[in-house]
Amino acid sequence: MFNETRSDEKRRIEVADRLHSAAIHLLRNAARTDTQSGQGPARLSALSVLVFGGPKTLGQLADAERVKPPTMSRIVACLKKSSLAKIQNDGSDARKIRITVTAKGERLLQEARRRRIQSLAESLKSLEKADLETLRQASELIEQALRSSAQI
Repeated sequence: MFNETRSDEKRRIEVADRLHSAAIHLLRNAARTDTQSGQGPARLSALSVLVFGGPKTLGQLADAERVKPPTMSRIVACLKKSSLAKIQNDGSDARKIRITVTAKGERLLQEARRRRIQSLAESLKSLEKADLETLRQASELIEQALRSSAQI
């Protein structure tokens, strides 16, 4: 690596601040489409963890969503009632349950994701090709930075 100067650190913090703000606004705008799914944000987020991360115990799902197990129990109960997830006993420990997404839940989540992506794509329509390429490259750099710090 290299020795970071005070101005390098200041620039890095400035970029992080701008990325933070842009990411929040970007996701808030995209989330406006989520109402079309008929599910609240907490349920969609839990479904996303199950779709992209596979079956989870209640504790694992609560940890992933940064909520307490009783809160996650209520979310999972609603997902189950809507036939979006199913609950199975863990074969190795009768006290544990394993939550899996159903085909209906996966379809709902993928459709919500498609709407979000379409909404984001619409917001990029006014950009020039070169600017879109810059954003594509920036996305790769962000993913690379997150991988190197083991955050994705």
